[in-house]
Amino acid sequence: MCLAIPGKLIEKREIEGLLTGKVQFGGITREACLDFVPEVEVGEYVLVHVGFAISRIDEEEARKTYEYLEKMGVVSEELNSIEPQLLSNQADKP
Repeated sequence: MCLAIPGKLIEKREIEGLLTGKVQFGGITREACLDFVPEVEVGEYVLVHVGFAISRIDEEEARKTYEYLEKMGVVSEELNSIEPQLLSNQADKP
């Protein structure tokens, strides 16, 4: 199942022309591509689908959605699919 997971943007940067950021999902942090939502700022919430932030959402909506997904038991599975290989390879480069 592929769902968009809400998370809080805690860091934003550009890596080799790709706008990326660290997004926090509860106690887990993952890299996500921000090219679809370049206007998002640190501290705001985004929906992340397979490693790509696809839209901004407000904090209350993020909290509710995350709680529903946790109750359904799909958060861990989805978070494992968030960080695409491309981003993890680029983030490791000096």
